[in-house]
Amino acid sequence: MSELPQQLANGLILGAMYGLIAIGYTMVYGIVQLINFAHGEIFMVGGFGALSVFLALPAGTSLALALPVMLLGGIAVSVLVGIAAERFAYRPLRGAPRLAPLITAIGLSIALQQAIWKWYPDGKQARVFPQFKGRAFDILGATVQRGDIFVLIAAPACMIALGFFVAKTRSGRAMQATAQDPDTAKLMGINTDRIIVLAFAIGAAFAGVAAVAYGLRTGEVQFRMGFIMGLKAFTAAVLGGIGNIYGAMLGGVVLGIAEALATAYIEEIPGMEQFGGGAWKDVWAFVLLILVLLLRPQGLLGERVADRA
Repeated sequence: MSELPQQLANGLILGAMYGLIAIGYTMVYGIVQLINFAHGEIFMVGGFGALSVFLALPAGTSLALALPVMLLGGIAVSVLVGIAAERFAYRPLRGAPRLAPLITAIGLSIALQQAIWKWYPDGKQARVFPQFKGRAFDILGATVQRGDIFVLIAAPACMIALGFFVAKTRSGRAMQATAQDPDTAKLMGINTDRIIVLAFAIGAAFAGVAAVAYGLRTGEVQFRMGFIMGLKAFTAAVLGGIGNIYGAMLGGVVLGIAEALATAYIEEIPGMEQFGGGAWKDVWAFVLLILVLLLRPQGLLGERVADRA
């Protein structure tokens, strides 16, 4: 039990990253009913965008000064790729059978991986991402690294900002109307194409923030990192209730904590020794998803973004 605060902290940090990425899935699905399986790679290119900005800065620039610029760079790259994906990959298939955009998303995912692998210097190798130096913080019995503070602040700040945007702004209300009934929204004068682009952009921006958090935590970025993180984020979105922006973050936190606790404690259960450790953490994440879907198929919150009007 002495390790419990540390495992909860690890799960919360990991879950916050899952939640930030999951919002991209749930924003797009809530409006156009599309699962954007290339979203994990949009997260990945954001990490490389942030790293490229850092490498372009003068040598010796402190990470504290570089971080805001890196964050803007990562968000910009993710948003540009997300908007381009919507315009050139998904919009032409909007009226097609649902299998067509799904296959396109998988193809786009592979294409983005290969683009980084091919054109980024040493793209096949993991690239070192800058990390904060100095002593870690002791918070309620848990050791929290300096880089992890970023995601613990960024995740709730992004959620508060997004909640205000959706509930209080004109574009947010247009987004809700488009999610509820796009045809009626068009008749009311709403430019649904612009709203869909906005949803892609917001989701991509959150993925860019998560990519910076990932780099600060792990100390590296690589072209394959979007696959597993994207799959986990999609699981978090389904867990919380696909189409619900608050459910995406809740699902991410629940998934992250479940992974951390399972990794640490499953092997302590008699007869379960071989199912513990980090090698099984992905398995237990999907076991949790299956249990939730069996007991509550609509997810933990189970509302669409339009229901928040």
